[in-house]
Amino acid sequence: MNFLAHLWLADGDDGLRLGAMLGDFVRGGMEDSRLPVPVQRGIQMHRFIDQYMDGLPELAELRQCFEAPFRRYAGIIIDVAFDHELAKRWNEYSTVSLQQFDKDVRSLLAEYDEILPEELKGFMRYAERRGLFATYLDKDEILFSLTGLGRRLSRANPLHRVDEIWDEHEEDFARGFDQVFPQVQLAVTGWVAASKDSNRVAH
Repeated sequence: MNFLAHLWLADGDDGLRLGAMLGDFVRGGMEDSRLPVPVQRGIQMHRFIDQYMDGLPELAELRQCFEAPFRRYAGIIIDVAFDHELAKRWNEYSTVSLQQFDKDVRSLLAEYDEILPEELKGFMRYAERRGLFATYLDKDEILFSLTGLGRRLSRANPLHRVDEIWDEHEEDFARGFDQVFPQVQLAVTGWVAASKDSNRVAH
């Protein structure tokens, strides 16, 4: 999952939302972290989601739909494509508009600006210029985002050429989302309940 899905799965919890955003920018364990405990929990949830998805056979099958040279980068393409699918179906999943959700996330990040790493702040400046996350509805914005991701990778890659194969895989993305997202939702619900229980025991 990419940012939008991670944020939605946080289910309105500010700590989990912050962790959802920080998950791609914070490395290592939480033992010596100075981040607030609810945010640490959000980072752990982000990592749980990524690990859980890596083990799903439906996702492995979806990756096999890609031919070289795109297959090597199928995970990145699928992550962004699933955000696009979620944005297209937003009204099925939320009573808050995508535009308002976008504003709420920005407000939350602004409130906790002092704990955000510079790399995340840089991403949010980019997001502000592009109108993310609301513009994940737009296929052209998704393709632009993939091109940007490709530029940030250290090795040469074909992410700037995903427009060549996007149309032929749109049905694959939609089917994969239908198969995978409900499973991830259920797994996250279980993880949240279990982590609350463990926190109660720890205290």
